Amino acid sequence: MQMLTITSVEFQRNFGRYQDAAFKEPIAITLNGRERIVVLSAEEYHRLKRRDRQVMGLEDFTEADLQAILQAEPPQEADAFDHEVAR
Repeated sequence: MQMLTITSVEFQRNFGRYQDAAFKEPIAITLNGRERIVVLSAEEYHRLKRRDRQVMGLEDFTEADLQAILQAEPPQEADAFDHEVAR
């Protein structure tokens, strides 16, 4: 699902409209053609913050889990993002 993307000017002109729309889905706000911020509902923000705090330590993984992680290979589709990795 693609996120709704609008310019900062459009956002400023129609703030109320996009404020209401953010209850249904996050909205990316662009400046000079690049995403700058994302507007989302407070409920979604808090859901993400709660999820962010669910941290697992190494002791939470079984030996099989750790071996699976060590042996994992990225899918072929991930090659499209190689340019984002500093070399």
